[in-house]
Amino acid sequence: MSAQPIAAEPSPFDDGELYDILCQDLTYGIDFYVGLAREAKGPVLDIACGTGRILLPCMQAGADLDGLDLYEPMLKTLRRKAADLHLAPNLYRADMCDFQLPRRYALIMITFNAFIHNLTQEAQLGCLERCRQHLAPGGVLVFDTFFPGLEYVGQPDNTRVLEGEVRHPQTGLPVRLYDTRSFNRVEQIQRSINEIEMLSADGTIQTLQRSDFRTRWIYKKEMALLLRLAGFARWEICGGFDRRPLTQETDSMIVFAWRDRPVVA
Repeated sequence: MSAQPIAAEPSPFDDGELYDILCQDLTYGIDFYVGLAREAKGPVLDIACGTGRILLPCMQAGADLDGLDLYEPMLKTLRRKAADLHLAPNLYRADMCDFQLPRRYALIMITFNAFIHNLTQEAQLGCLERCRQHLAPGGVLVFDTFFPGLEYVGQPDNTRVLEGEVRHPQTGLPVRLYDTRSFNRVEQIQRSINEIEMLSADGTIQTLQRSDFRTRWIYKKEMALLLRLAGFARWEICGGFDRRPLTQETDSMIVFAWRDRPVVA
């Protein structure tokens, strides 16, 4: 993950083990990215790889994976999980908008809406440019990202929403994630105050972890312009993992961008 937390507030990515607990049952995007990785004609880079929710199943499917993430606690948890599976991915700690790796890739993935952690156009372009530079000729960058529909972005500021509840794998007790959101609709910035509650057997809050961070959403035409400015000559912006056209505000945004092979005269 690559994020820019507000000063003096912890990041939601500072505890890899807790993050892994929250995502333990999340299947979003796994089949899609595993399919792409299995079909890739060369090595694959997972940017904002986190604790390996996508990376490890791709490796188990036989793909040659490297991972990149800004947060060492996430990479530490990923290393432990990989070792338990007798896997050894190359892992790099770096920001998604500024990295330099030794390999070139047939496929680069930015999964689970991670691109929205780039808060400025400079960071967005930096990320896309670095990805293009690290693609082998004919390689493809694929990522899923988020833009809000009216129902989402129109909700009152500081509305506290239960994002999910899971059971702690050791204790069996509930772990709840709440998100209190506010929006700058001009700058396209969402502020999120995340609160993770670990409950005791009687339902009282045993521990509370709070984090405060921002993300920036991007609309379809803006995304196309960013891809053009980053040097991509060919791309496709879809409305879901099934690659349907993006036509509804309730759609997801799935981006494919190719580094075309050089033309031979």
